[in-house]
Amino acid sequence: MTLSSALLTTAQMGEADRSTIAGGVPGLTLMERAGAAVADEIVVRYAKRPVAVLCGPGNNGGDGFVVARHLAAAGWPVRLGLLGAQDRLSRDAAAQAELWRGAVEALAPSVLDGAGLVIDAVFGAGLARPVSGAAEATLRAAAAAHLPIVAIDTPSGVHGDNGADLGAVAADLTVTFERKKPGHLLLPGRSLCGETIVRPIGLDPAALDRIAPNCWENGPELWSATLPRLSAAGHKYGRGHALILGGYPMTGAARLAARAAARLGAGLVSVAVPEPALPIYAASLTSIMVRPLGGEDDLGTLLDDTRFNALLLGPGAGVSPETRTRALRLLATGRPTVLDADALTVFADDPAALFASHRGALVLTPHEGEFRRLFDAAGDKLMRARAAAAASGAVVLLKGADTVVAAPDGRAAINANAPPTLATAGAGDVLAGMILGLLAQQMPAFEAACAGAACWIHGAAAADFGPGLIAEDLPDGVPAVLRRLGV
Repeated sequence: MTLSSALLTTAQMGEADRSTIAGGVPGLTLMERAGAAVADEIVVRYAKRPVAVLCGPGNNGGDGFVVARHLAAAGWPVRLGLLGAQDRLSRDAAAQAELWRGAVEALAPSVLDGAGLVIDAVFGAGLARPVSGAAEATLRAAAAAHLPIVAIDTPSGVHGDNGADLGAVAADLTVTFERKKPGHLLLPGRSLCGETIVRPIGLDPAALDRIAPNCWENGPELWSATLPRLSAAGHKYGRGHALILGGYPMTGAARLAARAAARLGAGLVSVAVPEPALPIYAASLTSIMVRPLGGEDDLGTLLDDTRFNALLLGPGAGVSPETRTRALRLLATGRPTVLDADALTVFADDPAALFASHRGALVLTPHEGEFRRLFDAAGDKLMRARAAAAASGAVVLLKGADTVVAAPDGRAAINANAPPTLATAGAGDVLAGMILGLLAQQMPAFEAACAGAACWIHGAAAADFGPGLIAEDLPDGVPAVLRRLGV
């Protein structure tokens, strides 16, 4: 069964529509259900007021005609503006226009006169060119008048597949159908949609299953079945032993990562650090073991201990030949490994050496700057993350307010629960540690990245804390989130 968190491209949604229609549900019926759903959402959210319904020539405009009819039947004063001639409407939109008993005005800012609410049914998610002409003028006039706007499917000018802004005006509410699209979550589209509501309209579930979507909105539905859970017979050694190579003189990053790994449930966490840093780490880490790390022979001895079953390098490591060498040695073990921050930057001059070196599960967690140093990928954020995962053979977590996690097999998840308070020093180090803690418990790499570091548990903990968040607060917020997840 297709998960409710699945994201469908505009082409996939069109395919689901066509398959449903071929199965015997008329397109006119789907349009009626869509428009009625939008009208229902409006009625429960807004007091009755004059409304301007702005319709385009396609099926999105047909939905608008349905909304206008339902609101008028409920006693709302409705003015309807249409872009283009009525004889240029799509077939189903034309049929809905025939049912509309009110006037049809040319789309222009004058349609907004006296309105207290605007329905944007001009263009849907498939628009691939900039909004212009009467549509642009009318929508901009609505924004300038500070009128609340309800968008059908997406605000006109938001590309459904990538969230690109093609001249959109922000909506207060967006009502879409059956499943969200990537553009509802990727920036800037997400910020232009306002609150996004998904309403069912009766698409054939088998049609959705045949599409087999491989992109999702990140959330528990996607990974909760693989989330490690405690058992009465469990013990710390059964929950894995995470190893972090800590840096010096930058010591805070690795300490944050270590606490995050422990909070996410790793049975044991060790940090191996240069001897001069040992007192600093030991003074602030109590339940986490701190080990001295001298030369490369010491690292070899550590890695010979197979009880260390998940590895992390990068936070505070420093950009140096030593960091590069250590990264390659960790990758050569074939154990699940997370590389972050400096452990990514050290491969900027030869990314292929990194991609060719790993033998086991690998998670890379770049921000945009680090990503550009490693990957020459074009396109929107989702496309770039997928291309990077395919090129590297690693799970790539491309950080940001719209974090994307991509696997080499093409699966991807977009995260949308990260509050702006996460834009604080050290939050990325906590992310890396969360992934490490889940990998140590043998959670698969893609799911671990989504759950631990694609800002879901991370984002939920930040949202719980609220304003004033600093990175040190995040690990202590994790237990409450895990409790809600039933761990």
